[in-house]
Amino acid sequence: MSRFARGAQVVFWEEPAVMSAERPHLALRRCETSGVTIATPIFPPAFDLSTQTATLAALLEEFIDRLPATSALVRWYYTPMMLPFSQQIGADCVVYDCMDELANFKGAPPELLSLEQQLLDEADLVFTGGYSLYEAKRDLHPSVHPFPSSVDVHHFAKARLEGIDPPDQVGLPGPRLGYYGVVDERMDLSLLAHLADARPQWSVVIVGPVVKISADDLPRRPNIHYVGGKSYAALPDYLRGWDVALMPFAINDATRFISPTKTLEYLAAGRPVVSTPIKDVMRHYGDLQAVQIAGDPAAFTEACDRALTLSRGRRGWLEPVDRMLAGQSWDDTFLAMEALICHTLDTANLIQPIVSPTVWPAERPKPYDVMVIGAGFAGAVMAERLAAHGGKRVLVVDRRPHVAGNAFDRVDDAGVLIHQYGPHIFHTNAPDIVDYLSRFTAWRPYEHRVLASVNGMLLPMPINRTTLTRLYGVDLRTEEEAAAFLRQRAEPVETIRTFADVVISAVGRDLYETFFQGYTRKQWGMDPSELDRAVTARVPTRTNVDDRYFTDSFQAMPANGYTAMFAAMLDHPNIDLLLGVDYRDAREAYPHNHLVFTGPIDEYFGYCYGKLPYRSLQFRHETLNKEFFQPVAVVNYPCEAVPYTRVTEYKHLTGQVSPLTSISYEYPVAEGDPYYPIPRAENQALFKRYEALALARQDVTFVGRLATYRYYNMDQVVGQALATYRKRFTDPMRVQPQPGAPPIPAE
Repeated sequence: MSRFARGAQVVFWEEPAVMSAERPHLALRRCETSGVTIATPIFPPAFDLSTQTATLAALLEEFIDRLPATSALVRWYYTPMMLPFSQQIGADCVVYDCMDELANFKGAPPELLSLEQQLLDEADLVFTGGYSLYEAKRDLHPSVHPFPSSVDVHHFAKARLEGIDPPDQVGLPGPRLGYYGVVDERMDLSLLAHLADARPQWSVVIVGPVVKISADDLPRRPNIHYVGGKSYAALPDYLRGWDVALMPFAINDATRFISPTKTLEYLAAGRPVVSTPIKDVMRHYGDLQAVQIAGDPAAFTEACDRALTLSRGRRGWLEPVDRMLAGQSWDDTFLAMEALICHTLDTANLIQPIVSPTVWPAERPKPYDVMVIGAGFAGAVMAERLAAHGGKRVLVVDRRPHVAGNAFDRVDDAGVLIHQYGPHIFHTNAPDIVDYLSRFTAWRPYEHRVLASVNGMLLPMPINRTTLTRLYGVDLRTEEEAAAFLRQRAEPVETIRTFADVVISAVGRDLYETFFQGYTRKQWGMDPSELDRAVTARVPTRTNVDDRYFTDSFQAMPANGYTAMFAAMLDHPNIDLLLGVDYRDAREAYPHNHLVFTGPIDEYFGYCYGKLPYRSLQFRHETLNKEFFQPVAVVNYPCEAVPYTRVTEYKHLTGQVSPLTSISYEYPVAEGDPYYPIPRAENQALFKRYEALALARQDVTFVGRLATYRYYNMDQVVGQALATYRKRFTDPMRVQPQPGAPPIPAE
């Protein structure tokens, strides 16, 4: 629903609540994180339940009457029990999202089956929460579509990173095995008791409310810990402390058709799973080593033994898990559901895709001269030039719900401007690029300094004379003395091929192992001896005492942040924005004459030659109740025993004054958004095959880091985009500048 809420008003109607009130009324609150409005009918304590349906209908009609006119209204049902008071509301599309066979649940209302039949008769679309449920419903309606479980990988992958252990779990001895979810008739309580008795040294953690069964029926053992229901946001913290995740479901009518979402969530958290033989679990995950399936209590306990061994061993079992998770996103589920609804509403004229309502015009799709894919540096510069200089009508599309790409910054709950995707420091030696960007921002002078945490000391990076003096306790007073010291430590390498060869030949093995080896293994997921020597261009060694990370002539931060700069760049009457949308859907829905593509080039061509390897990043943002956490903006952690590579404190970058401070921990990972092309010869050879395909496309222009598989600094991306615009759009297409348009900077 949060994905639908990006471009439409979504109201989630809850069951009534009895509260102190003079009369029945509707309580509304907007969930700021999802954009969904939650409507809760409030009944006074003495409310006459015989009038419930009529009262709810009146509250709903009154609410609908207050809504602004929309192009389409969709009634979406998770339960047929909501039908009696809502079916009188006219709708353009009715969806029955059948998540479970509710009639099989304990205490199911007797009228549920007849209401479900009414809903099936009225529904335009039926979605099922798994294939077993699809098989049970497919003959009951002409348009039934299976949607097995999906997962927000990024949210649950936080459990793979360092973090807190919740207070009600922190003291429990290991190993820990855990379950979260509703505790009801679907849980095999005797199996749970057997597991606790068979392995008394284990801690079994049960997270979730007890519903429809008596708490007196729960098995009570010293090593079973019931901690109650927790929020969705807290689940990764509990998972982080578990060795194995459990799904001890009973095999009964209530579990016959379930397709547990928690299977994917457990796996995204990096935890092996032990489940009873639920049909959809066996169907979808039975081939994974990470998912053990066992029927009787003794076999279930033995499966837990195997899973525990797996969790403590090498992590190779996670590779097929992560490949599987890559195709199980809620974004994919949303897009498929949205397409079915669009088709139902109007097969000839699709409804407008999910858009950013603050910037997207109200009229229906119309032709554009150019569609630009990506609202980062490359896309924004191309769009601005095409619109402001070329006079073209431009649609900018980005699958993220914001502009600025990886440079996106935002004010967090503490009021500190943070960089959502890690620190971005602007530096350049190109005055023309500074002049161009200065049209859209003022600047705050800032010179970046980085320290490395080594042997309890914080030492300047890149290595300089101060680093050597403090690390080795030597007195190096001149550049010549420092250079001689490094020559003494350097080790000759016959043929320089790799990153390791360059560093060892320049500064020796000790400095290589202290500053470069561990950091590089974490950053790139491979040893420096496996990386191209070109990587060393980003990590120079100095013999002076200059402790600035960059030495460019211009170093500064946008005064109001990067996002504000991008907003100004894209604030042009010829530019429309379409955010939170996959370009593959936008290309079909919005006519255009030319495409500018700044995304991954292998993705554009359907990975026809295989995927180009990237390293990705995950971030853990924290706010601390102190003025400052560290002396500089960034501290690197080269030691392999520390799981993160660096910690960033953003107030150093922004110059803000606050009694609180916000920091982020950075964790390189193999899967996720593409950040860094992996610099190896075979990867460059693979890119060249894709580049040949790109050069043959006259209707598409490829520009930017991902489209050219190169790691550019921000100023280099801007320069590449400006040069691409000049080459591709001013000469071949003879685009004439608008009168009074700003000139294009020279190369």
